[in-house]
Amino acid sequence: MAGSGDEVKLLGAWPSPFVLRVQIALELKGVSYEYLEQEIWENKSELLLKSNPVYKKVPVLIHKDRPICESAIILQYIDEVWAGTGPSLLPSDPYDRAIAHFWAGYIDDKVCYS
Repeated sequence: MAGSGDEVKLLGAWPSPFVLRVQIALELKGVSYEYLEQEIWENKSELLLKSNPVYKKVPVLIHKDRPICESAIILQYIDEVWAGTGPSLLPSDPYDRAIAHFWAGYIDDKVCYS
């Protein structure tokens, strides 16, 4: 479990498969987090705009007051920061990890809508 000094927040929105991906990863790793539902179409929060000023979208993981954006990047971050906790999210072999990244990117581009 994340310690009390490891404040973790997830900015998300219920219809996003990208947010769900991050929620599953946090649950698998056993990381405690605060979920903050965001309005993604209108009236975006100041926290979201400050945390993701480039794309202004969810998900955003905030760990120790530092935002991490984009679900694939967030998954890699979770896997590395909480490496000794829960199962690995990505394969340890570089080739297998590259293949996993390829298929995740393919699904993001061809199957999911942002």
